Parts: sequence; structure tokens; C-alpha cells
Amino acid sequence: MSFNTDKLLFTKHLAIMLKAGIPIAEAIETVSDQSANSGFKKILTSIYKDVSEGRTLQTALSRYPKVFDAIYINLVRTGEESGDLDESLKFLTEQLERDGKFRQKVIAASMYPSIVLITAFIVSAQISLYVLPKLTDLFQSMDVDLPITTKILLWFADLMKYHGYEIFGGIFALGVLFRLTLLNKKIRYAWQSLILKLPTIGNFNRNIEMAIICRNIGTMLRSGVPIAKTLDTLSLSTSNLIFRDYLRDLLKSVTMGTTFSSELRNKKYKYIPKIAVKMIGVGEKTGKLDESFIYLGDYFEDEVDNLMKNLSTILEPALLLVIGFFVAFLALAIITPIYQFTGSIHN
Repeated sequence: MSFNTDKLLFTKHLAIMLKAGIPIAEAIETVSDQSANSGFKKILTSIYKDVSEGRTLQTALSRYPKVFDAIYINLVRTGEESGDLDESLKFLTEQLERDGKFRQKVIAASMYPSIVLITAFIVSAQISLYVLPKLTDLFQSMDVDLPITTKILLWFADLMKYHGYEIFGGIFALGVLFRLTLLNKKIRYAWQSLILKLPTIGNFNRNIEMAIICRNIGTMLRSGVPIAKTLDTLSLSTSNLIFRDYLRDLLKSVTMGTTFSSELRNKKYKYIPKIAVKMIGVGEKTGKLDESFIYLGDYFEDEVDNLMKNLSTILEPALLLVIGFFVAFLALAIITPIYQFTGSIHN
């Protein structure tokens, strides 16, 4: 179960109440009483109990890693250690709001083509399994020379009549099998690497990863989290195995004293754009590395927005053309023999 909205409201209200001088246990209890989500309310009740018994907030939150990720917990820990928990929570609120908006943009970008393709698949399955088989006997009974489009349609109709359920069942089984194979780390690594190599989709996925990683690094550095801890935390939280390896290699190099920019010039970081290397180098020289990463987060988010607009512009007419082609083929295959048959009757 996802508690993204509840977590955002909890963080925001807790930051406001701590800023106003309300004790943390009382603030958590107040937010818990106001929570409308029963599942999240149970979590807050448990956190309130732990904090009331003298445990730190980050200790209480760490009991729920599926709700409060490593980035969230580390920022809370930094806030507690520095005595600026309200400021850390304010940073987290801004971060969660931006992540939520960014996630909605990515979902919206894939929503239209997904809906069209799923609808087309369902309609095609219904026509193939229930409509086309009934047309077979009709067309075969006509004493006319059937056009090639109708012959292709009849062949497909016979295929669906006798093997339709096996074919669509096999397609569904292959989809499930593919998802299961991605659980294997080596296969998932190869698949993600293939996706990143594709011209447009690869850039889209790369920019999404760069936007998330750069913004998280910038936010954690600005909040006072050490660079080594920042990289270690992000390497555990990112789902892309290629970028996870990048972060782990960067962690090793930075720990040994190598600068970000010099390490990133290594050819093995081929999915890191050059502008990122240059901006990180500027941040290191000026001592404002956090600002460079936050700027890069905004930059790559804008790149994702531009790519989404371009994808929509390209995909919409392409999908309409494909669907229009199949509709025209189906209409031609059905109407032509009927027209020929009625013409032969008049003659």
C-alpha cells in the first residue's frame, strides 16, 4: 500500500508544529489523530509510542522502511543530530512535493499510449475470438471469388476459432514470465541496459534517473548529510541497476579522495551526460556542490518534460495511423465480398 500523500501531509504538519515549538511527541499524536487513513494512523501511533518512550524519531521511522525510505530517514537523522529537525522536515516536504509532481508527469506521459494499446488489445481479442469465427461460414458460403484481404481475414479467423484462447493465453503467460525473469538481477541489468541504449526511450529513462538522483544528492548535501552517506543511501534506493553501480563506484572513488568530476570523466559512466560532469566540476570549484546538483535535478526534469511533449506529438498520430490501418483493412475485407455477392445477385 502506498502512503505517499499521507507521508507528505505528516511531514508538512510535523515541520510546522515543531517550528511553532510544540514537543515532537505531542505533534506526532496530533497528526495521528487527524489522519484519515487507518493504515497510516497505526504506523503513526507506533511512532508516537516509540518517541514517547525516549527513542529518536529516525529510530522510530526506520521500523517502517517501506513507508519511510533511506533518504527520508537520513535527512531526519541529520536534523536530529544538528538540532534543526524542523528545517530537515521542511526540506523533506519540498522534496516529497517535487517527487510527487514529477511522478505524476511520468505517469501521465505513459498513460495515453498505454490506454490506447490496452483498449486495442482488448477489442482485438473480442473481435478475434467472438466475431471473426462467425464470419467464416458466411463468407465461405458465398459463391464469389474472395479478395486477398478477405482470404487473409478468414485464415486469421480460422486460427482464432481453433487456437484463439491458446494464443491469447500464451501472450498473457509470456508477459507474466517476462516480469518474473526481470526478478533475476543479471536479466534485469541487461534489460535496463538495452532500454538506455534506445534512441528516444533511452534518453527519457536516463533523464528520469538523472533528475531523481541529482535532486536527491543536492537535497541531502544541503541538509548536511555527508557525501559518502549520501551516495551510499542513494545506491540502496535507486531501482536502476546501471545507475546503482555508478553510485557505488562514485562512492569508492570519493572515499579515496577522488573528485566527482574527475571520476565521472571515466568512460564507464557513458550514460552520464557531459553537462552533468561540467556542472558538478563547477560546484566543486566554487564549494557549492549542492546547488549544482539541485540545478541539474531541475535541468533533467525540464528535459523529461520536453521529451514527454515530443513523445506525445509523435505517438498520437502514429497510434492513430496504425489503428486506422487495421480498421480500414477489416472494413475492406468484410465489405468487399458482400458488395461482390450483392452485385452477382442483381446480375
